[in-house]
Amino acid sequence: MRYDNGGDLLVAVLRELGIDTVFGIVSVHNLPLVEAVDRDLRFVPVRHEASAVNAADAYGRARGTLGCALTSTGTGAGNAAGSLIESLSAGSSVLHVTGQVESAFLGSGRGFIHETKDQLGMLTAVSAFAASVPDTERAGRILREAAHAALAAPGGPASVEWPIDLQYAAQSDTPAAIAARPVPAPTESELAAAGALLTRARRPLIWAGGGATGARDALSPLLEVTGAGLVTSNSGRGTVPEDHGRVIGNFATAPAVRALLADADLLLTVGTHFRSNETADYTLELPAAHIQIDVDEAALGRVYPVAHALHGDAAATLARLLPHARPSEPGWGDRVTAVRAEVRANLHDGIGPQAAICDAIRAALPREAVVARDVTIPSSSWGNRLLELYDPRDNVFPRGGGIGQGLGMGIGAALARPGAPTVVFAGDGGLAVHLGELLTLAQERPRLTLIVFNDGGYGVLRNMQDRYSERRSGVDLATPDFALLARACALPYLRISAAEQAKAVIGRAVASDGPTLVEVDLAALGPMKNPFTPPVRIPGQ
Repeated sequence: MRYDNGGDLLVAVLRELGIDTVFGIVSVHNLPLVEAVDRDLRFVPVRHEASAVNAADAYGRARGTLGCALTSTGTGAGNAAGSLIESLSAGSSVLHVTGQVESAFLGSGRGFIHETKDQLGMLTAVSAFAASVPDTERAGRILREAAHAALAAPGGPASVEWPIDLQYAAQSDTPAAIAARPVPAPTESELAAAGALLTRARRPLIWAGGGATGARDALSPLLEVTGAGLVTSNSGRGTVPEDHGRVIGNFATAPAVRALLADADLLLTVGTHFRSNETADYTLELPAAHIQIDVDEAALGRVYPVAHALHGDAAATLARLLPHARPSEPGWGDRVTAVRAEVRANLHDGIGPQAAICDAIRAALPREAVVARDVTIPSSSWGNRLLELYDPRDNVFPRGGGIGQGLGMGIGAALARPGAPTVVFAGDGGLAVHLGELLTLAQERPRLTLIVFNDGGYGVLRNMQDRYSERRSGVDLATPDFALLARACALPYLRISAAEQAKAVIGRAVASDGPTLVEVDLAALGPMKNPFTPPVRIPGQ
């Protein structure tokens, strides 16, 4: 097949992949690509390359597929690196296509405009796959290989750099099948040994991480047969709907769940990497009878010892374990249910007036709606735990913990699923990192409610300093007048300054057909009962 230029080829490949929306910034070094996408698909001109990758990342997460970002070479590709790190940390599927200087000058070190030293090396460091287009015959194959790599477990971004002279040139493309990576599976003897342990278990618990999100149909029957309680990581939320009576959720370090883990005679973990912030810096104790399932062989036994390590796809391996499952002992299921209720009630009480906001969001949203959460106190304390989610595609947040990515992610998710509302949590400090994306929000006008929790700075770090230090450093920030800011961006604005306002304000915003900025004045709202500090260990404290 012949294409007039690289942009036409890119559009054809994106259509093969089911991608209808691309996020990026136009440049002299990607102009043919942007022009073709804008003509034939939807091009969303975000205001920063990092946001392009964040939006493409969340577009893919919200659909359960692949997202695409277009950036420029040099500084533009460098700007995208932080968000590529997020995608790599999350194992999310992003196709990142960036420009490159003309082939004749590549690597010459002449200081050609937008040139950088070893751009491909930089992309390799922050991507699961990285390649350079060498000619006009292999561009299509490289794009497909990149997409295939991004979609294959354990996932991550795939970056392709494309010299500008080759983008303008006519392309020859002969689509060819790309060999699928073999899917690992445990041996029969490995499975039988793990199955015997499962059969003997009378007080089982299951821990589901991000690698379990595609295994609901296999995991749910296991819960029903065994009566096990389900703990999740933040990434595993929604694998089984969180209103299920045996879903304890993302509360592994809560005292009641620690006690439950201490009394369990089996822990089956599925696709979780036991991140430091979810295990109290690895001090959380797990049962010795531990079966771990993961498609990433390096994850098996990396953080906690395992009795049986099963290297394989989560859904297939769980289905093979199911015949070995037996009911738990009398009373175990009741205890799981009681712990589930206890941890939720304690957190609901502990967050004080913010509980009204949590309740109002859940009441206003339909059952399936994306909740994109930047790194901010409401997200870390209750948005990541108490606000119920029912589908893993609704669970969008920066898994690597980097601040400022929430709005870009929310825009991508909202445009991926325009038929449902999207809610974004952001702090005033995090929002300021990419404040320009308010203009993207105003321009594209998705059905998105941006809730800005305004505490005049970096509240998480402020609380840490108030607890461990004698003074504050770098945490108290100038904050804009959000009413004026929204007006300048032609965005509707609402404000919450008291708990009793939450239901009406959030209900009105979520019911809107377009974007709304809702400011939560945390000083006026009042404090939590217990100031939130992150689960980070301070050496010597």
